[in-house]
Amino acid sequence: METRALLAIVLSILVLFGFQYFMGHSPPEKPFAPPADSVLTQGTDRSPATAQPKPTVRPSEAEKALLREARDITVTTDLLRVTFTEKGGTIRSCLLKAFPVKLGDESELTELVALPSGDPPFFDLDMPGIGNISSHLCTSDQEDMDLKLGSAPGTLTFSCPLPDGRIVTREYTFHPGSYLVESRTRIRPSVQNGSAVLGIANRPLGRNSSYVFEGPEYSSNGSLVECDLKKPGESISFIGPIDWAGYGNQYFLIAIIPASPSPPSTVTFSKKDAKGPILSTLQTGGLISENGETVIETGLYLGPKDITYLKAAGHNLTNSINFGWFDPIAKPLLYALRFLDTYLHNYGVAIIIITIVIKILFWPLAYKSAKSMKTLQKIQPKLAKLKEKYGDDREQLNKELMQLYKTYKVNPLGGCLPMLLQIPVFFALYKVLLQSIELRHAPFMLWINDLSAPDRLMIPGVEIPYLDGIPVLTILMGISMYFQQKMAPTSLDPTQAKIMQFLPVVFTFMFITFPSGLVLYWLVNNVLSIAQQYYINKFTD
Repeated sequence: METRALLAIVLSILVLFGFQYFMGHSPPEKPFAPPADSVLTQGTDRSPATAQPKPTVRPSEAEKALLREARDITVTTDLLRVTFTEKGGTIRSCLLKAFPVKLGDESELTELVALPSGDPPFFDLDMPGIGNISSHLCTSDQEDMDLKLGSAPGTLTFSCPLPDGRIVTREYTFHPGSYLVESRTRIRPSVQNGSAVLGIANRPLGRNSSYVFEGPEYSSNGSLVECDLKKPGESISFIGPIDWAGYGNQYFLIAIIPASPSPPSTVTFSKKDAKGPILSTLQTGGLISENGETVIETGLYLGPKDITYLKAAGHNLTNSINFGWFDPIAKPLLYALRFLDTYLHNYGVAIIIITIVIKILFWPLAYKSAKSMKTLQKIQPKLAKLKEKYGDDREQLNKELMQLYKTYKVNPLGGCLPMLLQIPVFFALYKVLLQSIELRHAPFMLWINDLSAPDRLMIPGVEIPYLDGIPVLTILMGISMYFQQKMAPTSLDPTQAKIMQFLPVVFTFMFITFPSGLVLYWLVNNVLSIAQQYYINKFTD
């Protein structure tokens, strides 16, 4: 029983890692446009502005606007650099100033929005009788804005005259120190019996672990739903209360936030073809009418999956940090890592301390487990004799085995049950170290300057195929696992023991692509387990 339980635990770990590696979520290649019956595409004219009818009499204000080119307006805060276009008052680019694409290269910042020509505009608005606002030219009320940290919020306003005489005004309010942008659209005269559809187009946001989901997602009543669109032409819709809807990956989130309290809305994620972008649309009714004008209020989060900023923005945005089943354990571990880093200023050292603390907390269980396995190893010859003597009588064999366990005061599952209790904590920490943006570009020491990337020691003049360096930390982890296995008592038969000896090799190859922060945790845990086993072997009978 003990042997089977141990093998089941090992195989479970291998299956979990293997499943995530081969079947894990990878970024959608190029995703999407709304379905044909979507409000966003009904009656939409996406032809260039110059294709509008030419005036035959005195041109209106709307027609005059079409005669000039749309300008780009850039709003810079301490965290964001957002570029708008006067074509519909939509967003052309959003750069995150605190997150360079590559470590040490501050010139290239992470881009959340940039879309190639021909893709749907970002944060477009569609309403019956108006069509897509991006097909109309607006006028900005000011030139570029620069908001410093600590300064008052700033508002950028676009005014868009329509051919039917209506005026659409789009206001964007930025708060220094926040990734949340407040949006308010006013339509005068008001629109009767209408609904508004807001759309954001997205392509993959850059480097993303194949173990972590990237794609469209939404939150309803505090619950996160990830929508994995796999086939061109596929779409997923949901009608109900929406906290937010958008697109996220391992580290970053783009989310449209309905007005609060939000009436039931319809969110649709579509993938038109394999080469197009993914489009997320939010259709909301219950539009507000104030003083003869229709008002549409929404929020737009453009930033990292940093729990501090997400919490400050509200609207259950923290749900975008998804640790799955292990969330109740993983979130406290994340807070513990952040707390330690505020004093240590080194997440690598924080990982080591967390590992030591976990090891201390589980010491009684680990001690009991190791002692039970050591006792089972001692009585192995007696177990073999009983199996030889009563091999054909299963019932009598079980009685004799129970009597033997009772005599030596050992539980056949005593070596595995404590391990089972530790597995949720292990996987919770595994999730935290794999997904947390806190480790992105976080240095440790020596050659490890990014705990979110695989460790590679570069040696001038030495090239290693496929690896681009020597995975020193991973090799040390494999060696430590080998010695840990050699020291641990086992009741496995020789054949099973030989099979288990391949595990360090399997894990070493598996961990080569893992973030160095996760490998560091596993290495430290192995070293502590070796010390623990040495103590048990030397000072217990």
